[in-house]
Amino acid sequence: MKIIGIGKNYVNDKSEITALKTGAQTIFLKAESTLVTDNKNIVFPKITDQLIYELELVAKIGKTGKDISESDAASYICEIGVGIDYTAKDVLTASRENKGPWALAKGFDGASPVNGFKSISNFPDLNNINFSLTINGQEKQSGNTSDMIYNFSEIIAFVSKYMTLEPGDLIFTGTPASGAGQNVKGDHLQAYVEGELLLDFKLL
Repeated sequence: MKIIGIGKNYVNDKSEITALKTGAQTIFLKAESTLVTDNKNIVFPKITDQLIYELELVAKIGKTGKDISESDAASYICEIGVGIDYTAKDVLTASRENKGPWALAKGFDGASPVNGFKSISNFPDLNNINFSLTINGQEKQSGNTSDMIYNFSEIIAFVSKYMTLEPGDLIFTGTPASGAGQNVKGDHLQAYVEGELLLDFKLL
């Protein structure tokens, strides 16, 4: 099972999308051991003092596909959930100084809490899904998939050129352009899709 992330995929102003859609999608992989499911609480990772949260919708792949066309891509999604793509910013900064990869900064245990997967049939318009994040009762991020630079189908078609997608693979599809920030011990995170609470955990 693969966990695939896409970076820098949302805008605040839809007029920016055309200029930013160059075809050069930013794709990265996360280890399966980053997953935390069933709304389990997460122990704050010892490897970082700068834990950065990013709210994301997560597409689960339902069938095997390679070189998938954009017109067929949506049929490869079986469920959509919500998650947090965590980054250890201090680890990432140190890696970048040596022109290193993102792997350790994105791949530590607990870096991918997910929950609330629902059949794609619950989402009649993939380009109009609302989602939001509150921390300690205050809204920090909110987004709508109409603000994506690359939509679900474009992401799947692009990734499948390089790697075969298989049932159970998860694709984190990017975070809203504003609101990502730093978590501390004791924070209580709650993520909503179309107003329904789906992800709910604390950092211990």
